[in-house]
Amino acid sequence: MSTDPAAGPGPVEERVVLLDAVGRAVGTAPKGGVHHADTPLHLAFSAYLFSATGELLVTRRALDKATFPGVWTNSVCGHPAPGEAPAQAVVRRARRELGLEVTRLRLVLPRFAYRAEMDGVVEHEMCPVYAAWLAPGASPRLDPTEVHEAVWVPWREFADEVLAGRREVSVWCAEQVAQLADLGPDPQAWPAADQQELPPAAR
Repeated sequence: MSTDPAAGPGPVEERVVLLDAVGRAVGTAPKGGVHHADTPLHLAFSAYLFSATGELLVTRRALDKATFPGVWTNSVCGHPAPGEAPAQAVVRRARRELGLEVTRLRLVLPRFAYRAEMDGVVEHEMCPVYAAWLAPGASPRLDPTEVHEAVWVPWREFADEVLAGRREVSVWCAEQVAQLADLGPDPQAWPAADQQELPPAAR
């Protein structure tokens, strides 16, 4: 259940968008019950949040999360609500989980998808990836039900360590970093992807 003000007054059941093999919406399911040993393909997002000085916010998932608890990963991940654009979900979840306001947002990996398993629980997502920037002086205020801790790391240091296997991160983050590195060393110069490359359910 959610009490996120963006979801409206009172508790609201969070739902995820289920997808077919090409990314079309085929229904919804309660978020609380969708992740298990045979998780259906569904829509998600990942975002990499950068400070005004170019540092990346790296987060550690809450220790009691249902999926991948205690794992270090990118700044924020989540699931767009039915009818919500992934970019809107990035802004909403950054505000809710991290207490941060996104000032600029760029779609960088529109077709990213993955499947990963930990302790018998599977993530199976089409997961567009965004780069986002924060106002000068932004300081996270963590929601402990979502994020255990967070650190600022220079992007090049983070990417080099992940690619070399010296920094352990989530499966999806490791795969994303490899693809982001192909876009160039400076996140500010990463090209914006075409919205039409998103899964149909995310357009």
